[in-house]
Amino acid sequence: MANPNIVSVTSIYGETLGHNLTATLTTTIMTVAAEKLLKINFISVANVDGTNAATFNLYITKAGFTSAGVGSGDDTAGDMYLAKTVNVPADDIMIVLDKPLYLMELDVLKGGASAAGDLDLLISYEVINDA
Repeated sequence: MANPNIVSVTSIYGETLGHNLTATLTTTIMTVAAEKLLKINFISVANVDGTNAATFNLYITKAGFTSAGVGSGDDTAGDMYLAKTVNVPADDIMIVLDKPLYLMELDVLKGGASAAGDLDLLISYEVINDA
């Protein structure tokens, strides 16, 4: 798997994904397709329960890639957490990410909540195609 060259892209599409987190902490939320790169611009979590707080996890399972700028021995594979057991009060919203983050082809965004149905995830991103 190679690191896509974003200078030679053929298309860029802006998209937004909504996902209600389940109580399974390893639920796949999105998997990056081959020959694509995702630029995640924003992630928020909203607690839609009016009474109870809930916690959530959100992490990336890196598929591993050939880096164009990271030295050998650096971690380009495995699980990397964006949020781990973070509490969201009832009727509140938490901003998880408001700076760009890239997901490479075959990377997987996973997560879950302490209470199924209480937390809504909102992700704004761009799909960059280098094919």
